[in-house]
Amino acid sequence: MIENVNDLLKNLGNNSSRIILDKISIAGQTAASYCSMWRATGQPGQGAIPTTSAVCNNTTIGGINFTQQTAPATSYGAYLEVATSNASTTLEIHDRLVHFGGLNGTLATAQTVNLDLNSFLATDNLSARKGDANYSDVQWWLEWYVATGATVVNATVTVTYNDGTTGALTVQSLAATRPASHLISLNSLVPSAQSGKFIRGIVSVQLSATTGTAGNFGITATRIRMTLGSPIPNYKFVADWALLGFPEIYNGSCLFPIVLTSTTSSGTIRCGGKIAHG
Repeated sequence: MIENVNDLLKNLGNNSSRIILDKISIAGQTAASYCSMWRATGQPGQGAIPTTSAVCNNTTIGGINFTQQTAPATSYGAYLEVATSNASTTLEIHDRLVHFGGLNGTLATAQTVNLDLNSFLATDNLSARKGDANYSDVQWWLEWYVATGATVVNATVTVTYNDGTTGALTVQSLAATRPASHLISLNSLVPSAQSGKFIRGIVSVQLSATTGTAGNFGITATRIRMTLGSPIPNYKFVADWALLGFPEIYNGSCLFPIVLTSTTSSGTIRCGGKIAHG
């Protein structure tokens, strides 16, 4: 464990893993929305489209590789620098916990997901990676892999809460032709009647009508680890360990970028950094 600034400085120089991100721009996005860079080509390589429920880990293609530690040694996000081709862009680095793909934009019946984090806690250090025991640190998303159709529909997402009860979230008016890599956050849709509960898993997704095109979309659960804004294009912005909050990067983490867009593309992302070990 890194216990003081002297330990940190020593390990930054002598015992760290490099973060290298170099991702092409993804077009067709919506300004002020989240864009997953999982399928963007570049460094690291393009992540695969999931075909079923799967736990992601440090060996999953698409994630940032880093040296795994033997207890009591640990890893921490210690330094980050980013330059983007679009102004007013925010880069977030998440741990991709689990994902599920293959949902169909032409079906108006319930599509089974059955992706429950509680079932995977013994896999790939997920018990630690998920954060708080009540699942409040986990972010849930609808993630698009292939664009769905032009008809505007609603989506009802049946979830399992941290106390084991189930409930329904309604995603109002999925806009026409949701593009590949588009993300919609589900956490903010928990109704006020369920205040204080957190999503543990997804049971099913049901569209109110066909969108007109099957496409391919799914469910992804992540936990944010680091974030850094880039207000000016093609200019390097830097955050040290204090600005990053010195987050622990757990063994098994599948680190990948998500972008909060300012315009209709993600823009190119170039990022370097260090994960300190000790």
